[in-house]
Amino acid sequence: MPLQGAAAAAELLFYVNGRKIIEKNADPEQMLLPYLRKRLHLTGTKYGCGGGGCGACTVMISTYEPASKKIRHYSANACLLPICSLYGAAVTTVEGVGSTKTRIHPVQERLAKCHGSQCGFCTPGMVMSIYTLLRNHPEPTSEQMIAALAGNLCRCTGYRPILDACKTFCKESICCQRKANGKCCLDQEDDLFDNKEEKVSTSLFSTDEFQPLDPTQELIFPPELMRMAESQPKRTLLFRGKRVTWISPVSLDELLDLKAVHPEAPLVVGNTSVGPEMKFRGVFHPVLIAPARIPDLNVLKYTDDGLTLGAACSLSLVKDTLTNAIVEFPEEKTRVFHAVLQQLITLGGEQIRNVASFGGNIISRKSTSDLNPVLAASNCMLNLASRGQKRQIPVSDIFADGVGNNTITPEEILVSIHIPHSRKGEYVSAFRQAPRRENALPITNAGMRVLFEEGTDIIKDLSIFYGGAISTTVCAKQTCWTLIGRHWNEKMLDEACRLVLKEIALPGSAGGENIDYKKTLMVSFFYRFFLEVSQSLKTMDPCHYPGIPMEYRSVLQDFKTRMPQSIQMYQDIEPSQSPQDPVGRPIMHQSGLKHTTGEAVYIDDLPSVDGELFLAAVTSSRAHAKIVSVDTSEALKGAGVFDVITAHDVPAANEFYFSDDPEIIFARNKVICVGQIVCAVVADSDVHAKQAAAKVKIEYEMLEPVILTIEEAIKHNSFFEPKRKLEQGNVDEAFETVDNIIEGEICIGGQKHFYMETQSMLAVPKGEDKEMDMYVSTQHPAIIQEIVAASLGVPANRIMCHVKRVGGAFGGKILKTGLLASVAAVAAHKTGRAVRLILSREDDMVITGGRHPFIAKYKVGFMNDGKIRAVDAKYYINGGCTPDESVLVAEVSLLKMDNAYKIPNLRCWACVCKTNLPSNTAFRGFGFPQSGLVTETWITDVADKTGLSPEKIKEINMYKKNGQTHFKQKLDPQNLIRCWNECMEKSAYYSRRTTINEFNKENYWKKRGIAIVPMKFPFGLGTPYLSQAAALVHIYTDGSVLLTHGGIEMGQGIHTKMIQVASRELNIPMSCIHFCETSTTTVPNACASVGSAGTDVNGMAVKDACQTLLKRLQPIIKKNPTGTWNDWIKEAFKQSVSLSATGYFRGYNEYMDWEKGEGQPFTYFLYGAACSEVEINCLTGDHKNLRTDIVMDIGCSINPAVDIGQIEGAFVQGIGLYTMEELKYSSEGVLYTRGPDQYKIPAVCDIPEQFSVSLLSSSQNPHAIYASKGIGEAGLFLGCSVFFALRDAVTGVRNERGLKKTFALNSPLTAEQIRASCADAFTEMMASNEAPSSTPRATSV
Repeated sequence: MPLQGAAAAAELLFYVNGRKIIEKNADPEQMLLPYLRKRLHLTGTKYGCGGGGCGACTVMISTYEPASKKIRHYSANACLLPICSLYGAAVTTVEGVGSTKTRIHPVQERLAKCHGSQCGFCTPGMVMSIYTLLRNHPEPTSEQMIAALAGNLCRCTGYRPILDACKTFCKESICCQRKANGKCCLDQEDDLFDNKEEKVSTSLFSTDEFQPLDPTQELIFPPELMRMAESQPKRTLLFRGKRVTWISPVSLDELLDLKAVHPEAPLVVGNTSVGPEMKFRGVFHPVLIAPARIPDLNVLKYTDDGLTLGAACSLSLVKDTLTNAIVEFPEEKTRVFHAVLQQLITLGGEQIRNVASFGGNIISRKSTSDLNPVLAASNCMLNLASRGQKRQIPVSDIFADGVGNNTITPEEILVSIHIPHSRKGEYVSAFRQAPRRENALPITNAGMRVLFEEGTDIIKDLSIFYGGAISTTVCAKQTCWTLIGRHWNEKMLDEACRLVLKEIALPGSAGGENIDYKKTLMVSFFYRFFLEVSQSLKTMDPCHYPGIPMEYRSVLQDFKTRMPQSIQMYQDIEPSQSPQDPVGRPIMHQSGLKHTTGEAVYIDDLPSVDGELFLAAVTSSRAHAKIVSVDTSEALKGAGVFDVITAHDVPAANEFYFSDDPEIIFARNKVICVGQIVCAVVADSDVHAKQAAAKVKIEYEMLEPVILTIEEAIKHNSFFEPKRKLEQGNVDEAFETVDNIIEGEICIGGQKHFYMETQSMLAVPKGEDKEMDMYVSTQHPAIIQEIVAASLGVPANRIMCHVKRVGGAFGGKILKTGLLASVAAVAAHKTGRAVRLILSREDDMVITGGRHPFIAKYKVGFMNDGKIRAVDAKYYINGGCTPDESVLVAEVSLLKMDNAYKIPNLRCWACVCKTNLPSNTAFRGFGFPQSGLVTETWITDVADKTGLSPEKIKEINMYKKNGQTHFKQKLDPQNLIRCWNECMEKSAYYSRRTTINEFNKENYWKKRGIAIVPMKFPFGLGTPYLSQAAALVHIYTDGSVLLTHGGIEMGQGIHTKMIQVASRELNIPMSCIHFCETSTTTVPNACASVGSAGTDVNGMAVKDACQTLLKRLQPIIKKNPTGTWNDWIKEAFKQSVSLSATGYFRGYNEYMDWEKGEGQPFTYFLYGAACSEVEINCLTGDHKNLRTDIVMDIGCSINPAVDIGQIEGAFVQGIGLYTMEELKYSSEGVLYTRGPDQYKIPAVCDIPEQFSVSLLSSSQNPHAIYASKGIGEAGLFLGCSVFFALRDAVTGVRNERGLKKTFALNSPLTAEQIRASCADAFTEMMASNEAPSSTPRATSV
């Protein structure tokens, strides 16, 4: 055992925020994130996914290199970093950057003041990504800035305000690229507004108050670590944990000796491959070897024939090295460098590239490696070493015979990689297509190289490698051999495509990918390579080679992510408004600065209670089965395990009947979906609880039928009652008299909430009178109180539910959160200890439902002039296994299905299917995003059929004058028409339509599309008692005010707006008013914060309370009109005037009679319109969102910054719903997409490159507080303007290619669907190519 000098375990020494940490028993399994949060109590760094996919846990690592005397700063995901890898490093967390107690850093200040945080949960990670960039580049370019954020996800803001804050640090002036009329967009304001009398404002923050960035003020690198690195000889480090030993050798010889003794031990550098395997896939390694400190593995060496890079070099270092090399060497020599660099730019986010090693990416031989195909194709060499032996092999050797390949022996290690210079007549390219352009694993990728006989186009050597196809990188070698000696022409191309398809047989793969799409990509990539090389041949010798047609050339450019340009317009406040009155001003979120400093406390940031236990749920792995037995004996033996909780431990109610079928806490005798909670383990740490939960053995007996899809539910007649119908006019008669009838069907997939803070709760029993404190991340504290009290069998007055803030909810933290809170409460009741339940991202996605998938069938009758006379539609809605809110969602989808159109004869049914999936629930927009999309689809179908443009059909059928809806509620569509016209004008729709037609004529493989969509969004909750609200206001004798109400802060800025309301009503500055928390102890029976109604109803209640107080103070003010607020309050106390008041709002007078099909379920309407332009790549199906213009009527905004943030955030969530977020289940009902690795929400690269939002001016709303309107949900539907712009682009392709067949597009409109709809020679090859594979695809539910 070559461990003599190091047999004694070392002490781990590193720094965190300038403080020295010495860890005597460092455990190799301990990651930095839980260490920071639980051991050091630094809770600013957040847990978002645990797999390096969301950036919420980003920290900065600094290391010192004695040889170059340089300090290196880099960002990294704390969730994947083993603390053992940090020896001698300095960690900076958000707390170390700045705090409200000491001084706020400019990054934190600007992010907050630019309104870059809403729920604030992702904000510390954003701060750290930007901060790290600024430490390395104090004046970054906008490219560097946008790259730095590619690894950070945000679900609230839509990124625009975050990027606004970033722009203030960039050195070049960020001006628009559209100088159409010779003016920059920033100078165009005068042209945009004719209405001079109303002052329109375009700035939501003022840059003059920002403090400058001063690099001299940053935390210094600890001198002790510098001295240590300079003077101490490097020694082997050994850390022994409970189960794992970590060895970090210092020389290559020592490493080779270790490998001889532990051939199975993996080498760990960045832990981005071994880490997730150990964490998510249960792989166990007793010994880990960390070779990062060995000089031989970190070499960077230019040789005569190329570049040699050490295997431990980070991908970021490789990227920088290649970038520099490309500048230094002639183009002819750097084609391989170019191709490798191309793949590195989109590989992972910056945080992953900074730690992941070049060698690790190669050696793990994952089929998803973007580097391996291009390294193999371009003859890169691997330098291997083992005891007493060194050898060099080509990269392609390790993929020679698939997965079973054992070219590299277990004792051998990869020392370095040699990337050769390209030669004359040699061309190399790399390609990839992923579900999202950045920070996403590829669906398929490729590396290709051709070498021609000198001065000819005859193939001398060809190599083609593909990744993502089967379980590892694969070579089309038969194809390559066959083509040697051929000319580079169309004939060769056609043969190559057929040979590749024949040679590379794709087995159906798990995870449910579509094999046809992968194959299409494989031949499309080769075609793209063919075009690139043909173009290069022409450049070399224009006389002999024709090159490629002009209209093909644009496809050679990939879509790039650029810093978006944006403009926000809102009406300025009246000059007469008092400067102290904050209403109508773009005021920063009350917690904004606390979000950016990490001081804002979420549930899991609450300090641990003495004796607290952690709970891990054990969930069903079957969709429909009888529970035969549950064996917990192994689990109970686990370390630190306290108890197992089952349905038998529930003191009272385990089932809740809100309708005919129950909502269930613990499954008792049978399970009805995968992810249903069967029992739970409580232990002294989350690690122990999860380890024990994995040991619970459940035996099942399958039950029939297993119903997953809507089709299966229809077949088995499995529905939740009641089915709902709305009808007006005489539909059947109308169909007799129309000129045309079309019928169609559209499927709309579901959507996961993906709130950044997973379901979180802490139950603390008080020890007397059965009292319990519940700290829960929820939108509805009252239902938590109700369900927990009922499950424990105690009155509601013993359960106190507290909510300070919620890290995103979007409808997903109501009923299911109540059931999960009961799981924790039952455990706390049984054990008598506090119980913390924080779902992992994976569990959260498996256990909770989401937005309802829809299938809609429709029949539309219309005249030749485009007037629609009759519609008959039926919606089938996948409700999941329990009723939840599904019937209500069905009702809302019917009530809002007309969108902006007056349809004289209309019949519509909605049926909720009962299936064996986790119960679907409320989600922002609540049924309207689905039924609205259906309506816009048949509108577009009518346009296709009549040959009129979609916008003409929309104008013909839009509500024009005062009238009523299909359920007989009055409406005045004046503002709908205004939004539509203003959006037409602001987006310059018609002139851009012409430009797009020109572009499409000149480009064959790239097409643009544009679409404009109107919206009518009715506001209301349908019944008065659902919109009641209460507030409680205390004034203390020092004049300060404490305010509380029933609303929940989940990012929508409700507390900020409530303080604005109180400030106006009491006529005191906002700084005098404080909001502490929402709690069932201060405001009882509060309604849920849902349906965009939070500000509307709570605002009324706050106003009522403030007016009551002011009335009491009136006599005192009258007596002393010149006195100050504080004088009046002191006097009031002396006169025994009560300084506390409740406020109340009874709710809106809303009702609906489903028997008659009429009513007034809504109080008012919001209107809007959005115009979006996209560009698609017909070869891959990829697309880019070029521009979006939104006009919204939201009455008089109480806080334009918050409201515009809500519109943009909802819109981007809509882009996710309609174009990206695809849920995949196995045929057994198991969710495949259970984390940010597989489920892609929009990232920075997905937002429109030009993004403008304007609020309709001079709009009044008499029904709500200060004439505002509830804005939270409406913007989401406008995301479908991108869907229809894509459809427009696809229509252009099909028309040009003479494809007359009508085509249907489903949601989400992913690259796969776009590619399949752009039919061409390559998609034809799929049809003629062999029989379909037998393995099941993902089930579409």
